[in-house]
Amino acid sequence: MTVISEIEVAVSKLSREDLSAFRDWFQEFDAEVWDKQLEEDIAAGRLDAFAEEALRDLREGRCTDL
Repeated sequence: MTVISEIEVAVSKLSREDLSAFRDWFQEFDAEVWDKQLEEDIAAGRLDAFAEEALRDLREGRCTDL
């Protein structure tokens, strides 16, 4: 049995209250992982081309108010 399948089995056995607490915890955990990856990508310059394209679009009037 893989770790993932063990987690799936354990999660499927949680009570409603524990599942809710787990869901809240996981959303926070996942957001922190996402934020860390984004910060690393920014620091490494992986998003520079996207930022330059967005700024160029803004300067050239290709952005609209929503």
